[in-house]
Amino acid sequence: MEEDIIRVAKKISITAILKAGQVAKDYFDKGIDLQEKDIYGDIVTDVDHKAEKIILDEIMDVFPEHQIDSEESGNNGKTSDWLWMIDPLDGTNNFAIGLPIFSTSITLMYRSEPVLGVVYEPLVNRLYITSKEEGSFCNNEQLQVKKKEEIKKGTIAWIQGHKVQNDENAVKLRQHLDLHFKRMIRLWAPTLQWCMLAKGDIDGIVLYNSEGDDLYSGILMVKEAGGIVIDFEGNPFNGMNEEPYLIACHPEHKEYFLRVVTEGLGLIEEVN
Repeated sequence: MEEDIIRVAKKISITAILKAGQVAKDYFDKGIDLQEKDIYGDIVTDVDHKAEKIILDEIMDVFPEHQIDSEESGNNGKTSDWLWMIDPLDGTNNFAIGLPIFSTSITLMYRSEPVLGVVYEPLVNRLYITSKEEGSFCNNEQLQVKKKEEIKKGTIAWIQGHKVQNDENAVKLRQHLDLHFKRMIRLWAPTLQWCMLAKGDIDGIVLYNSEGDDLYSGILMVKEAGGIVIDFEGNPFNGMNEEPYLIACHPEHKEYFLRVVTEGLGLIEEVN
């Protein structure tokens, strides 16, 4: 039963996300309507709404009883073991200023665990698909998190929630990470950073209190590509958490990441 639902959900998600992605592609770098949507200066565009409607219509047509939590429309109020999490335009700020780094993310959760993730990067036509115990793929090529021979020379990504943007510990940790890796990137499109890690293009992610409709597709993508996702104490991250603090990397880099993060937070003295 569960497998059948996931199989149908995957088919629907692919159809919906390709349509939504085409809308984003058609409108990119053209005149768009936008407005601020919260006190943190985050914005929403008409493209967010158009893409979201396409996805929601496809899902509700087949699974009207499922719970849905979408970036712009919010929660549909249904009670179900199945929860869809939709980010129709992850990287809206990039999109709005003509920076070609954005994607669409669809996640299906079953009893608070991600079982399906579909991410589409329309400008380069990259379709990422992952499902529980079936691996992660980009345009049908299987993904694998890579081990870096010298992790200090690695490239990592930083993800941070809006509400902790100026958090003193976050600022301190960012600076420390910047000193202990070759470079640290911050794309303003978190889902793509998770996909880059799963693909082997970057070497790790440090996430500081950032949960959203774009998170769990990425977590599943990395896990199914052989990576680990742990909290700042080194415990495996499962389920859902409204205030996650996470590290994602190749399993053999776990101790280095934990050490650097702990040092950066000032919990232990730095050892050269």
